[in-house]
Amino acid sequence: MSKPLHVTEYLWAPGKCPAKEVCVLFGEESYLKYLAFRHLRDLVLEGEDAEFSLTRFEGNSAVFSKVLEEVSTLAMFGGGKRLIVVEDADPFVSKYRDRLEDYLEQPSKGGILLLQVASFPANTRLYKKLLETGLLVDCSPLPEREVPGWVIRWGKQNHQIAIEQEAAELLVSFVGPELGLLDQELAKLALLVPPKGKVEAATVEQAVGPWRTRTTFEMLDCALAGKTAEAIRQLDNLFLAGENPVGILAQIAYTLRKLATATGTILEAERAGKKIAVGPALEKVGVKKFFLGKMEAQLKQLGRHRGAKLSDWLLQADLDLKGASRIEPRLILETLLFRISDPRLK
Repeated sequence: MSKPLHVTEYLWAPGKCPAKEVCVLFGEESYLKYLAFRHLRDLVLEGEDAEFSLTRFEGNSAVFSKVLEEVSTLAMFGGGKRLIVVEDADPFVSKYRDRLEDYLEQPSKGGILLLQVASFPANTRLYKKLLETGLLVDCSPLPEREVPGWVIRWGKQNHQIAIEQEAAELLVSFVGPELGLLDQELAKLALLVPPKGKVEAATVEQAVGPWRTRTTFEMLDCALAGKTAEAIRQLDNLFLAGENPVGILAQIAYTLRKLATATGTILEAERAGKKIAVGPALEKVGVKKFFLGKMEAQLKQLGRHRGAKLSDWLLQADLDLKGASRIEPRLILETLLFRISDPRLK
């Protein structure tokens, strides 16, 4: 293997990638990492007693000798293999890297060792050895531009529905690029169309966007229209309903990134001595006609100064919500809404 498989490749054709004695799932796309684990588990463990052959360890407390003992122990039932999983294994790999390299020279044939890590640097000997002898599955997030394509393919493969390109893009704009949430919405859409039916943009508009999703986008629309008080009121409703702050940011970030990228396109053209209007700039960054009129008005209201700041504001809010700040999550989101809604905030 010249490079790791991306998790999407692995899930499209899992039969072509048999389990090896040591497997590694690395990256931060938690939903696809879970699907890859589930497939690997079903591949290795067979029969009604399969769960008896599955053992899990926590990476920050696992001891190498105990893990190795489990991998080398024969399955309790039948002649199948055992699956030993070290979850959140980054500290385990760091602590026992040399011993894992030695283990790869003569791994146990009776069990599969699966390491689930957030990162797995390509410049280490362990990585290079596993690239030759193990199974490496890259579970890094898909680039945002590829998410609608994933929706189309996943809908066809797993839900037996055909999704038009515009419908897939609309779905992503409603839900955000969170693949687990998108899969849930695809399952709902599959119930609304006949077998092998086609999902159009109108179907997505009507069926997707329950109360919380609609409230989130209404909140964003209010903020982008300069209606700060109404945007904050909608945010209050979302928190009262128990909505996750990270989920709120994920849903509005898709639209805000489009506005930020369009602003960058306009400013870059001006630096080159050219001029591009707001509408064509939005089309150039992938905004479809379905949303073009509304987003053109929003970007004009936002202005180039705040539009150019959007990417930095989003990154800061994301980092703060994920632990970089001790500020309350509600205040972090409030600050973002104030920044995009009030033109006086330079």
